[in-house]
Amino acid sequence: MAAGPATEQKSPSGRSKGTPRPSSRPDARRFRVPGPRALLVAFGALALVAGGVWALYGSAWLRVERVSISGTEVLTPAEVERVAAVPVGAPMVSVDTGSIEARLRERLPRIDTVDVVRSWPHGIGLKVTERKPVLLMEKGGKFIEVDAGGVRFATVATAPRGVPRLVLAAAGSPSLRRFDEDRLLAEAVGVTGELPEKIAQDARVVRIASYDSITLELGRGRTVFWGSGEDGAVKARVLTALMKATPKAGHFDVSAPTAPASSGS
Repeated sequence: MAAGPATEQKSPSGRSKGTPRPSSRPDARRFRVPGPRALLVAFGALALVAGGVWALYGSAWLRVERVSISGTEVLTPAEVERVAAVPVGAPMVSVDTGSIEARLRERLPRIDTVDVVRSWPHGIGLKVTERKPVLLMEKGGKFIEVDAGGVRFATVATAPRGVPRLVLAAAGSPSLRRFDEDRLLAEAVGVTGELPEKIAQDARVVRIASYDSITLELGRGRTVFWGSGEDGAVKARVLTALMKATPKAGHFDVSAPTAPASSGS
């Protein structure tokens, strides 16, 4: 006998099994149109951003109108401003302070550090710190200034007052095979940095014959044999005490600070 049509099974509620139950919840994926308040907030935020960008870049309110310079001693504000080439009239926010700093340090080696700061709403400030010479190297009738870091930063026609002259007399010294001129210069700079203030002010010449033969020539014809640049702080204290103990001496030897000596008058 042929099988009759399959009987559809129903659940106790009267619905056929397998038939999805209609959902009373709205489709979560359905697009929701923002309300008027949300649109106003969004448009307001966009307007603020656009206004801010326009104020920074497009308006005449926040543009460079002046350049101020401080800290110069040997350099003049005019030459610093000329090399800095701050774009007067440009938007303040677009000024490349890093490029200005790099340009100043490259073209004006006398500048040790420079801070380029924005002084809102219309100013750019250049705070300069110049290098100070601690030694002079004479060459061709002129003087090369050397700072505390051993940097030769400028050549001047007239020697600055109170700065000792460096004499490198190590041409025939065997130590040149191990210590070149730059290293000897660094040793001389180190010695000047260790000198007590009163003695440093009286120093006229720093003479180097070799790495371990540094001599200071002071005023009134006095000399100090310093030896190497090692133990500089100890030698400075010993020299101060030795000068007080023998004020009429003309020669002082602190090369071996545990056994200092003085002689002459």
